[in-house]
Amino acid sequence: MNYRWNWGILLQDPYWGWLWSGLEWTLLISLGSWIIALVIGVAFGIARSLPNRAVQMAAGIYVEIFRNIPPLVQLFLWYFVFPEVVPDAIGLWIKRDLPQPEFMTAIVAIGLFAGARVAEQVRAGIAAVGIHLLPAALATGLRPLQAFRLVLLPLGLRAIVAPLTSEFLITVKMSAISLTIGVLELTAQSRHIENYTFQGLEAFTVATVVYLLLGLAVTGLMRVIDSRIGGLKLQRAPS
Repeated sequence: MNYRWNWGILLQDPYWGWLWSGLEWTLLISLGSWIIALVIGVAFGIARSLPNRAVQMAAGIYVEIFRNIPPLVQLFLWYFVFPEVVPDAIGLWIKRDLPQPEFMTAIVAIGLFAGARVAEQVRAGIAAVGIHLLPAALATGLRPLQAFRLVLLPLGLRAIVAPLTSEFLITVKMSAISLTIGVLELTAQSRHIENYTFQGLEAFTVATVVYLLLGLAVTGLMRVIDSRIGGLKLQRAPS
């Protein structure tokens, strides 16, 4: 392979600025979509755990639809199809007047996909806690809804802090698909540098290292959170 490495080109203007801008967009997309995923995931995870068939079914429809359609397809649907099927005034606002439409579409699409996965984590955490603690909570005189609100929900959320780490990492990595609708995040900026300098290996190597460092930072942060509020372990009582 007759390739001439030139790492110094990445420190030149404007290429270093492009990488930094790409990192900023990656972080914004990751954090924005994760906030959406947490809010929606907790809400629908709770809904799937409530003793109401209609609510469970409605939440289950959302989870099954958004969890089983590839996120890239969802991104295209939200960006290219959704503005065309809503009323004309709304569609024109989305395409012309919505601030940063590519960015907003990316965080919504990724957030809704991740939210369906988080909802299943929340449902599983509540169910795992409920098997052991619901009878005990009811035995103390709590009503079912009180037991759910005061015991099952907080302890169920604590139990899934560690599994949510993987979901957050997936969300960070999925931010790269936003380049397909024009968001100049880290991967897109690396391709941009390759097109201008033909030094793509250097740009993508730096992007790879940055993604690795982001993943390690997320893992370390979640371990700290898990050590403080998570890590709930349930043991079978001796017979």
